[in-house]
Amino acid sequence: MSQPPCSGAASRRRVEVRRVDECETLDEVFTHCLPAFGGAFLRRIYTILDEAIGAGYPLTISVAGPVTVSGQHQAWLIPLLETGWVAYISTTDAVCYHDGHRSLREHRDGPIYEVPIFGDDGALRDERTIRITDMAFDEQVLLDQDRFLSACLLRPEFQRRMTGTELRYLLGGLYAAQEREAGLRPGLLSTCHRLAVPVFVGAPADGSVFLNAMKLWAMARAGLLDNHAFELDLAAEVFESCAYHRWGLFEHPARGMATLILGGGVPKNFNLQPEPALSQVLGLRNVSGYAFDVQIVSAPVTDGSLSGCPPSEAVTWGKVDRECYQRTTESLQADYSLVMPFLVKALLDNRARYEAWAERMGEEALFAKHPRARGYLRPRQGYRLFERREELCARLLEDVRNNAEWLRTSLSYPLPVP
Repeated sequence: MSQPPCSGAASRRRVEVRRVDECETLDEVFTHCLPAFGGAFLRRIYTILDEAIGAGYPLTISVAGPVTVSGQHQAWLIPLLETGWVAYISTTDAVCYHDGHRSLREHRDGPIYEVPIFGDDGALRDERTIRITDMAFDEQVLLDQDRFLSACLLRPEFQRRMTGTELRYLLGGLYAAQEREAGLRPGLLSTCHRLAVPVFVGAPADGSVFLNAMKLWAMARAGLLDNHAFELDLAAEVFESCAYHRWGLFEHPARGMATLILGGGVPKNFNLQPEPALSQVLGLRNVSGYAFDVQIVSAPVTDGSLSGCPPSEAVTWGKVDRECYQRTTESLQADYSLVMPFLVKALLDNRARYEAWAERMGEEALFAKHPRARGYLRPRQGYRLFERREELCARLLEDVRNNAEWLRTSLSYPLPVP
C-alpha cells in the first residue's frame, strides 16, 4: 500500500452533476449530487474517507457527545467498527457510562425516551427525569448504573493499577454478559471488547465511571473498604496510544494512519496527540502525523478552540502530515448526527458491492481491476490492537531506551530560584 500522492494544486474541476433519480447508490449521490457549498464539503469528506479506506489505512475515530445514550452507537458506529477498518477509538467517560443503561436488569424494557429540547425542565426535575438534549431517562437509571459500576470495580480483576483501556475492556466484558442475559443487541464497550478495539478516554475524571471509582477510593480511606486497590495509570494509557501510532507508521503496510473526528473536545485532542508526544516529547525521528484527517464539528474555526480548528492548523503541530493535508484532509461544519448514518451506509454499501464482485470474479482479479477493493475487504476481525498492547508498548519502550541521550538533555532547564 503506497502513500497517498501529495502533489500541488488540484487541476480545475468542471461543475457537472447527475440527477438523483439517475443514481442507483449512495456512493453516486455523494459523488455526483453534491456539487457546491456545504454539500461540496460533505462530498470531500466522503471521497477522502473512501480513499483512505480503499488504500488500507488504519482508521482512528474520535467521537464526542452522547452517542450511546442516544442510540447512535447501534445505528452507525458499531457497524463501522465491525468492518475491521478501525484501529482504536477516543471518546468520553460519559459515553462509556451511558453505554450500560439498556442492559441494567431493572430497565431492560428500554430506559431512554424522547423529550422536547425546549420543554419544561423544571417539571422534568420534579419528576426526577434526566434530560440530555432530546433524550431522557429516570434518575433511578443513574443510581442503578452507579450500583452496577461499583460492584464491577470491586471485583478481583480490578484490584490493581491499570490503564483506562484495560478498565474499559474489562467493563466491556461485563456489559456483554449483561446484554447476553437480557437478549439485547451489543453495546459499544461490549463490541470493542469482542473486537479488541482499544477505547481511550483523555479526561477520565470528567465522568461517572470515575465518580464511582472516587466513591470507592473515599470509602477505602475512610476505613469502610478493605484491600481496594483499583487505580488508573494515565501515563501508561497515553504511552499505549503512542505505541499504536508508532505501529501504524512503521509496522503496518500502509506506513501511515487516517482519522475520523466527530465533534471536538478532549476526545479530539487525545486522538491527535500521539505524533507530538512521539516526536516533540519523546524525541523520536521520522514521526509523521495523520495522512488522512476528516472531521465533522459544529464549533466555528473563529472561536479559538481545538474543537473548531481545521486539519491545516494541526499541520503546524505535526499532528497531520504537512505533505498531504491539502489533498487528504477536510473539515465539515455540521452536527455529525445529521450525516454519519448516510456516510457509513455508503461506505458499507461499497464494501458489500466489492464482496459481491469478489465472489463472482475472485479476489485477485477484483484487486487487479479495482485496487481500492483490497482496502475495503480487510478482514472483519480487525487489528485487535488491545491484544497486542504489551508487545507494541515494549517496542516503543525500546525506542525510548535507544534515545536516552536526547531524552536526558530534555530534562535540563535554568529554573529561577524560588
